[in-house]
Amino acid sequence: MQFASRRRLYFWATLVAASALAAGCSSGTATSGGGSQSSASGNYPVTAAVLHAFTVLGLVAVIAAVVLFFTDRLTGSPWGRRLRAMRDNTEAAESLGTSVRAESLKVYVIGGAIAAVSGGLLVEFIGAWSPAAWGTGETFIFFVAIIVGGLGNNFGAFFGALLVLGAFLELPTFLPTIGSSNTEESVQAAAIGVLILVFLWWRPQGVFPERKRELALLARGEYPPQTPPALGGTHPPKPPLLAVRDLSRDFGGVRAVDKVSFELPPGTATGLIGPNGAGKSTALKLIAGALAPDTGQVVVGAVNVAGWAPHKVSRLGVIRTFQHTSEFARLTVLENLLAAAPGQPGDSFGGSLLGRRHWRPRQRELLAQAAALLADFQLTELADEYAGRLSGGQRRLVEIMRALMARPKILLLDEPMAGVNPTLRLTIEEHLRRLRDGGLTMLMVEHELSSVERVCDSVIVMAQGKVLATGTMAELRSNKEVVDAYLVG
Repeated sequence: MQFASRRRLYFWATLVAASALAAGCSSGTATSGGGSQSSASGNYPVTAAVLHAFTVLGLVAVIAAVVLFFTDRLTGSPWGRRLRAMRDNTEAAESLGTSVRAESLKVYVIGGAIAAVSGGLLVEFIGAWSPAAWGTGETFIFFVAIIVGGLGNNFGAFFGALLVLGAFLELPTFLPTIGSSNTEESVQAAAIGVLILVFLWWRPQGVFPERKRELALLARGEYPPQTPPALGGTHPPKPPLLAVRDLSRDFGGVRAVDKVSFELPPGTATGLIGPNGAGKSTALKLIAGALAPDTGQVVVGAVNVAGWAPHKVSRLGVIRTFQHTSEFARLTVLENLLAAAPGQPGDSFGGSLLGRRHWRPRQRELLAQAAALLADFQLTELADEYAGRLSGGQRRLVEIMRALMARPKILLLDEPMAGVNPTLRLTIEEHLRRLRDGGLTMLMVEHELSSVERVCDSVIVMAQGKVLATGTMAELRSNKEVVDAYLVG
């Protein structure tokens, strides 16, 4: 699936590059800056122009170094890790408490501020500017620079800009004039087209690929062992942690969830079963905030969270896993766990600017907790492996561990056994039973009834969007409505 998606991406990018190449080779009317950049001297005398140019270039070098320093500080912090998690899977990031809209806006503002400074320096350097001088071609060149330098690598983007803007755009200006006056622009466009085709075919990750952040050595043996999050448990309160009341949701006139009501007793595991199309996963999404209900309430503790955004619901301790594995594929297993942990000092723009001394002590504690989880789930050797390269069952385990790092009060599991081999299924069941015995409240949507029976204390049966029956699996087997609707049919 990932290969097919990547192949389609490269296909469209290659078409764009080929178009640029064809346009550059066949047309003599290409422009690359409206002719403004030839007036580097502006209105200055020759000697003053040279001095002015070197002054501006020195200022550019200083500002570029400062920007590179601070972007490296930002991207290397817990906040940068959260941004990379958003890049990989926005839905999963939001389910762990990240406001994707707010964080994306911060990134746009930061990028816009840097672009504004660079634009001001450019105007100062050339002495004049017209909005018409900047078109889609110039924007495309910067995308090429990122692809060539290396997506996800700060130095790579810097190197790509120097290579593409410096070598491939400026070197042709020193060539002798051949043919029409627009030959220089045509050569530049052709060179850019060839460059992106070469890199997309032979080195799509760029000259400097995204750096793999290996943290396993920091997590092994350096810190005292800790109890994995949520495994120790506490004595739960008596009132239900979660109460669903008359929850309904329609899709185009089809009622997927129809006045569903149930409660989750604290410290227990509850199964939610039913035939395909019964509304189980939809009900789970309504509880987690991924969908807004048309009517009804979702009460967590004493707070009605119906219609809340997912990141707000998760901050109350309601953490979900997904029907299809939703790991952060380009983060390591250990980074996946750290990305879910709340209360990190460097997990904000301001905190990340304060540097490692500000957030490293807390990260050391989290590394110890993550190492304990990895040992408990017997995945220590895969700590520094990219999560996207694991098997389906291993990715399920990573998803459960990641949810535990968020310290949930209620864990919502959407078909955790789907696509898992029988041996690993038993391993997941064992961990879920331990979590239940440790006091964690769970709601599990599952089709594997044998797993539901071994893990869950009670079971809710849904059919056609409604709650059909509740009870233990033994009681439900003798319920004729359940047998007719699900267990037999």
